[in-house]
Amino acid sequence: MAELAGNCLIGQSGGPSAVNNASVAGIVSEALNHACIEEVYGALNGVVGILNEDLVDLAAESQQTIRGLRHTPGAALGSCRTKLKKPQDFERALEVFKAHNIRYYFHIGDGDAQENAAKIAELARGQGYELRVVGIPKTIDNDLPATDHCPGYGSAVKYIATTVKELAVDADATGAADLVTIVEVMGRNTGWLAAGASLAKRRDHPNDPPHLVYVPEIAFSPEKFVDDIQRILKREKHCVVVVGEGLVDKDGNYVAVETSDTAGAAQFGGVGEFLKEQVEARVGAKVRVARLGVAQRAAAHLASKTDADEAFLAGQAAVKAAVNGESEKMVTLVRGDGDHYTCETGLTTLAELAGNVKKLPREWLNEDGVSLNFQFYRYATPLIQGEVTVPFDNGLPSYTRLAKEPVDKSLPPYQA
Repeated sequence: MAELAGNCLIGQSGGPSAVNNASVAGIVSEALNHACIEEVYGALNGVVGILNEDLVDLAAESQQTIRGLRHTPGAALGSCRTKLKKPQDFERALEVFKAHNIRYYFHIGDGDAQENAAKIAELARGQGYELRVVGIPKTIDNDLPATDHCPGYGSAVKYIATTVKELAVDADATGAADLVTIVEVMGRNTGWLAAGASLAKRRDHPNDPPHLVYVPEIAFSPEKFVDDIQRILKREKHCVVVVGEGLVDKDGNYVAVETSDTAGAAQFGGVGEFLKEQVEARVGAKVRVARLGVAQRAAAHLASKTDADEAFLAGQAAVKAAVNGESEKMVTLVRGDGDHYTCETGLTTLAELAGNVKKLPREWLNEDGVSLNFQFYRYATPLIQGEVTVPFDNGLPSYTRLAKEPVDKSLPPYQA
């Protein structure tokens, strides 16, 4: 295939993670190795920055800054949850690409973000504008299909399991009997994060906390929940419960939802408090609730080195694939078949991602529905291995910030 010369653009969207920026570093580092990629730009706040022509020059950043992205959490370019819907939005995006000779577009994000990228690529193809679009997976929820796991998941699980382990030690230290600690974690409609808390258990110690794990894939029963709590408290002086925010009842209704956004999407939260009310009213035990919130995706000080390295690798792989002629694809992480964990990259078509969600396999839960078996441990344990070296300054982590040198605009402001 003939070499395609032009500029590349990087965008980020959706909830950030501890290793999101490692993928940016991988893209920039690899792009600078290819003469066909003339300039390396970033879009501020994802597609919002594209529509507003808010681009920055990433090649102008120091190599030290780019390296620093590998241990910096968040989204260095800024993120958004905007989903392009109107035809004029896609037309505007392509107009911006043409104005800046963008021939390579790399988008780091979840399923909705990849859908945006796919539609931009489709429009470019229809207009005969040669544009290569490759997505990089990103979600701590680990619910993207086609990839074995998502960058960001391993680090979030490492933080959750560590926090559960520490809360359990704290509960044990109080000496109080009949104490229930409820830990609410993210994950939306899947239980990957809640399940990850089980890694806090020591090998061959099945009675270690967390004692109970509730995931959205298993319909929640208040009666069974009370029985589960009472069963644990007969055996232990305290009980640690982990619950996924998207827990549903037998009719498929969310057990607890705080609000809905302007688009009508559920804003999760409050399931921990709901369970607390159940325990206080029906068991009579003392209860405390820990809602980990966005700390789950921001805790780069406890990031998994495996996760960070794979996020960087995914960024590199995206550039290599695009330069080799691939487009309308997303990079995937492919686990090796050997006894020792290995991971390579692959590709899947963006079209296959639309509307598909990867659920936690039911067979990875035991018959009780509140504990995980060896299949999950075998899957998740390799993903939390190793620690990222984060520099400290005056006793606190030192994170990188981009200079964000703006690229000159050449189009009139966008009227949405």
